[in-house]
Amino acid sequence: MTATTRAELNRYFEMIDRRVPISVSQFIRWLRMPSSFAIRLVIAILLILGGIFSFLPILGLWMLPLGLLLIAQDVPLVQEPLVAAFALVEAKCEWLKLKWRSR
Repeated sequence: MTATTRAELNRYFEMIDRRVPISVSQFIRWLRMPSSFAIRLVIAILLILGGIFSFLPILGLWMLPLGLLLIAQDVPLVQEPLVAAFALVEAKCEWLKLKWRSR
C-alpha cells in the first residue's frame, strides 16, 4: 500500500465523517482504531451484505461503500482497487453535476 492510497482512504472516511451525525462519526472513528479489528470486520461484513440486499426495506446501497472501506483498512489487497473504483465514481458524479448545471 502506498502513502497516497492510505491518504485517499482517509479522505473518503473524512467525507463520510462530514455527512453523518456526530454519534455515528464517533462510532466510525472508534471502529477504525486497531483495537477494534474483530468488531470492525463483523460490522464491515454486515454492511456489505446490507448493501447487496439494498432492495429490501431499511437496508440501503450506502452500506456497501462504508463496509468496503472498513474492510480495506485491514486488507491491503483491496485498497488500491477500491480507491480506483471510488475515484471513478467520484469523477462520474462530478461530470454529471457539471452536465446538469450546464442545462
